[in-house]
Amino acid sequence: MVDELLKNERTVNENDKDEQVLDTVLTVPNLISFVRLCMAPVFLVLLFQDQNIAAAILFAVAAATDFVDGQVARRTHQVSRLGQLLDPVVDRVLMITAVIGLLVVGRLPLWIVLVVLIRDLVLLLGGAYLLKRYRVRVAVIYPGKFATTFLFVGLAGLLINMPLVAGLGWCDFTWLPGFNAAMCSWGIWFIYLGLAVGVFTTTYYIVKGVSGALAVRREERR
Repeated sequence: MVDELLKNERTVNENDKDEQVLDTVLTVPNLISFVRLCMAPVFLVLLFQDQNIAAAILFAVAAATDFVDGQVARRTHQVSRLGQLLDPVVDRVLMITAVIGLLVVGRLPLWIVLVVLIRDLVLLLGGAYLLKRYRVRVAVIYPGKFATTFLFVGLAGLLINMPLVAGLGWCDFTWLPGFNAAMCSWGIWFIYLGLAVGVFTTTYYIVKGVSGALAVRREERR
C-alpha cells in the first residue's frame, strides 16, 4: 500500500518535473535521515540528566545534518520518494522532541509548545491525508526551511541556557520570556522569529494542499 502511494503521488511543485526521483529505499541520504531520527531519544536522555552542553551538541548535529542529507541527495542524484517524505518527518520529530523536553525542564512556556505541536500535527496529518486520498504532496519551500532553522537555533540556545540576557520589560507576563523584565536565553528571539515565519509557511502549505486536492477532484468528476 505504501509503495503504491509513493509511486502514484502528485507533487504540487513545478520544479519537481525536471528532477528524477528514485523509488530506492537504501540510499546514503535516507541512512543519514534514519541516524538523525535515532538521535532524538538519546537527546532526551542527556537533557533530563542535566547534560545541557552534550544535549545541545547532539541536537545541533541532528539539526545540521538536515542540510547534509539534502545536499548529498541532490549532488549524488539519490533523491528518493522515501527521502522526500522521511526528511520533513525527521525534522518534525526532532522539533517536537526538543520543545517537549524544554517544557518539562521549565525553559519553554506551554503556549509556544502548543503552537509548534499544533502546526506540526496539521502538516503531518494533513499531508498524510492528501497523499492517501488525492496522491498530492506539497513540496517543502525555502521559507519553511528558514522557519525550521530559526527554531532549531533558538532551541539550541535554550538548551545551552547561557548567556542569559535581560528582557525588554514591556510587560509582566511570565509566559512571554524576552518581553518581560526577567533574564532569558538569547535563543528565545530565534524561537519567536521561527514562529512568525512558520505562520506564513503553514498558510502556504494549506492553500497549496487544498488547491491540489480540488484539482484532483475536478479531474475525478470528469
